[in-house]
Amino acid sequence: MSLIDANPFGNNHKNGRFAHRALHPLLPASMTENNTAKIQDVANKTFDIVIIGGGTAGLCLAARLTEDPRLSVLVLEAGNANFNDPALLLPAQYGHHFGEDAYDWQFKTTPQEFCGGKEFSWSRGKGLGGSSSINFLCWTKPPRSDVDDLERLGNPGWNWERFQRALYKLEGFQPPTPKSFAAHGLNFDDWTIGKDGPMKLSHPATVSRPELNGFQTWINMGIPRAPAPVGGNPRGAFFAPKTLDPLTYTRNYAANVFYMANAQRENLHVLTAAHGSKIVTRSEDGELHATGVEFLHEGKVQVVHAGKEVILCAGALKSPQILELSGIGRRHVLESLNVPVKLDLPGVGENVQEHMFCGITYELADSVEDFTLDVLRNPEMRAEHVKLLASLEGAFTMGISAFAFVPLETISDRAEDIIKAARERVEKCRPSYPPGLSDLYDMQLERLKNKAASCEIILFPGFLTFPHPPEPGKKYFTVLFALNHTFSRGTIHAVSTDPVMQPACDPHYFEEDIDLQTFIELAKFSRRMAHIAPFSEILAQPVKEVNPGPEVATDAQIGEHLKRYCGTTYHTVGSLSMLPLDKGGVVDNNLKVYGTSNIRVVDLSVVPLHIATHPMTMAYAIAEQAADIIRGQLFTDHA
Repeated sequence: MSLIDANPFGNNHKNGRFAHRALHPLLPASMTENNTAKIQDVANKTFDIVIIGGGTAGLCLAARLTEDPRLSVLVLEAGNANFNDPALLLPAQYGHHFGEDAYDWQFKTTPQEFCGGKEFSWSRGKGLGGSSSINFLCWTKPPRSDVDDLERLGNPGWNWERFQRALYKLEGFQPPTPKSFAAHGLNFDDWTIGKDGPMKLSHPATVSRPELNGFQTWINMGIPRAPAPVGGNPRGAFFAPKTLDPLTYTRNYAANVFYMANAQRENLHVLTAAHGSKIVTRSEDGELHATGVEFLHEGKVQVVHAGKEVILCAGALKSPQILELSGIGRRHVLESLNVPVKLDLPGVGENVQEHMFCGITYELADSVEDFTLDVLRNPEMRAEHVKLLASLEGAFTMGISAFAFVPLETISDRAEDIIKAARERVEKCRPSYPPGLSDLYDMQLERLKNKAASCEIILFPGFLTFPHPPEPGKKYFTVLFALNHTFSRGTIHAVSTDPVMQPACDPHYFEEDIDLQTFIELAKFSRRMAHIAPFSEILAQPVKEVNPGPEVATDAQIGEHLKRYCGTTYHTVGSLSMLPLDKGGVVDNNLKVYGTSNIRVVDLSVVPLHIATHPMTMAYAIAEQAADIIRGQLFTDHA
C-alpha cells in the first residue's frame, strides 16, 4: 500500500490521466505554447553544457547559467513538458499524481528485509519540473547546524550563510493576512526570507480550526514556537509557507519559475521525452573527459555533444544509474552488468538515506463545521470546491503547513536509553564500516547529544493513513510523524544496461534499531494529542482512532504496524555523496565527479548526511550555488 491508496481525492485514474480534470478557475484562458526544442535541433549538435534532467535542480541551474549569454545550455528531460496542466497547478492535490503514468516515474524499492519483505513506492515527478511538480509544496529549511555539517565534512563553502544567500534571491514570500494567525500570537514580520524573488511563496488561504487546535496542543505539550522557522532555527512549532502564487493560487515549481519564464532565451534549450542513457567520455591526461551524452528519443538512440561540461541532475535515484551505465562506479557492479570499467569509484550508489513517515487518523466530531480535504473524495463536491477557489475559498485553499521539529527528548522519556543503545552499536560495529561511515555516524551521535530537532510532526486536515478506509461523509484529521536523521544506510544500483529499467533501490529500512525505536516514540507522542485540549475538543467522543486503531497498543504492536504501513517522504539523498574521496565521496566540493575533468552532479544525491526538513529548498540551493561555481570556473579555466 502507498499514498496512492489513501490520497484524499480517491483514485480517479483513467488511461494515465485524471478522469476528473477540473480546470483551475484562476488560470488564464490562453495557454503557453509548447516551445521546447525538436530532436532535429539537438541530435549531433554541440552545446557548451548538457544537463541530464529537467527537474527541480536541473531547470534552476539551467536558468541561472543562461543568464550569461556566453553559455549555451541544453536540458534533456525524460518526461513531457506538461505546461499549464491544471492537474499540476491546482493546489492541495496531495498524493493525487502518485501512480499516474503522466506524472510519476513510479519507482519501487526492493523487498525490505526488516519490513517483512514489503516493497515501498518511491514516487518521483515525471516531466519538466520533476518532483517539484507533484510534491506537497512545503517550503521548509533545515537547521543552520545541519547545513554547516556539510562544510565540516570536508566541503569548504557549503555552509548556512551561502545556503541562505542562495535562497534569499529566489524567494518571493508574501506574509499571510493576520486573520488566520493573529489570534494565536503568530506573525511573520521578523522572518529571514526573500520577498522579491521569482519563487512565489504564501501560506494557505484557509487554516481550519482543527489545525489551529492541534497547533495549540503542541504548545500545551511542551513544544515551543520555533524561534526562526526559515532562518536557521526551526526547532519547535510553526506554520510553513507553500510554493503558491497568492495572486493566481497556482503551484510555483521549477518548470514555470525557471523555464517558462526564460524560454525566450536563445541560449536555453530543453528537449523533452529525452531519456539520458549514458555520458560519452574519453581518457584525457589521466582523467575521464565528457564529450557528450547518449539518450533515447522516440525509441532511437541519439547523441548530443558537450563543448564544456556534462551535468547530472537526474536525482538521487537516477543519477547513480546513469554514472554506472557510463562506466563510472563500483567495479563489481559494473562488471556484473558487463559495462566496461572506465573509472572505479566505490561511493557511487552507496550511503543512501531516506526520510520515513506514518500517521494516526481520528474521526472529527459532528460539531466541527470546518471542511477538510476529505470532501474532495466526492466528485460533485470536488467540482464545487474548484469553483470556490475563484474567490480563494474552499478545500483547494487548504494546505499542509503546521509543522513541529523537535528533539527526541521532547517526545519521549526513553530518549536517553535509545541514544545510548545507538552509541554502543556504533562503537561495536565501527571496525566493519566502509570508509567515511564512522565520521557520518559520529556526526549523527553529536547531533543527538546536542538535542538536534530530528523528529517531525505534521498536521494534515484529512484522511491519510492505513489500513482502515474512511467512511463516506465523515471528516477526519491525521497527525503525521516523520523520521529525518535516519541511521540506516541503503544502496541504489543499476541492474541492467537498459537505461529505462529502474535501478534497484534498497534503503535498508530499520536495519538500525534506533530508527524504529524513535519512530515508535513519535507514534506514542502523536497519540497523546487526542487526550489534550484543545485538540481533544474537536474529536468524536469517545475518541475514534481509525488508524492504527486501539488494538495496536504495545510498543511491539506499534513497531509492527509501522513496518507494514509507514511510507517514504520521497526525500532520498546521499547516493553520490559530496565527501573526500577516501571517505567514500563521489563528488568534490565543486560538485565535480572524482577522476573526471568536466562531469558534475547537481541534485540531492550529493547531500552526504540527511537534513531535518523537507529538502526542496536544499535542491534549489544546491543548484544556485552550483551555478556560481560553474560560471566562476568556466570563465577562469576556459578564458
